[in-house]
Amino acid sequence: MSREDPQKSEGWESFAEESAGTLAPSAELEEALREAEASVEAREAERGARGKEPGPAERELAALQEEKARLEERWVRLSADFDNHRKRMLREKQETLAYGHENVVKDLLPVVDNLERAMEHASASSGAGFGSVLQGIELVRRELLGVLAKHGVSPIEAEGEPFDPNVHEALAQVEDPNVPVGNVARVLQRGYRLRDRLLRPARVLVSKGSGESR
Repeated sequence: MSREDPQKSEGWESFAEESAGTLAPSAELEEALREAEASVEAREAERGARGKEPGPAERELAALQEEKARLEERWVRLSADFDNHRKRMLREKQETLAYGHENVVKDLLPVVDNLERAMEHASASSGAGFGSVLQGIELVRRELLGVLAKHGVSPIEAEGEPFDPNVHEALAQVEDPNVPVGNVARVLQRGYRLRDRLLRPARVLVSKGSGESR
């Protein structure tokens, strides 16, 4: 029997192993595969990180959206302030139209008082001349009250009415059997309103009944 060549035998075995698919990779090949796999993973991780971070367009859009929200909030505040200002100006205008002449009316009330006192004095006096004077004073008083009424001024009802501290000013209590206790027995100075606002209270004497009833 002839002896086989060791080199031929080793080449055949290597070829047989390669044909059967059982050839184990070398250390250099395994290291190269590991480096390639690590490089791929690193690139994928970098690509993923770039995908999560906003780019210039996304950052600009986010800034514009934030600015829009801020401007919308400011617009809402300015609209509310303007509406409140408009309502306040309208209210002040209405008050000016309704009560702007209040001081003038107050200045005219003593004139009405003097006319009424003159009428009382003329009524207590005798003589034909006083009658004509009284009629003239009454005419002036009526015209003046008519002008005041045209501008929203009205007298406060007081005589015989229950005393109301909101519109009456009690100067004293008097005995008066004809007037219930706590009611106005006499008006010393007429009170007036300007629409729903008190110009001045009526100065009155309040009944405390008769002396016998106490």
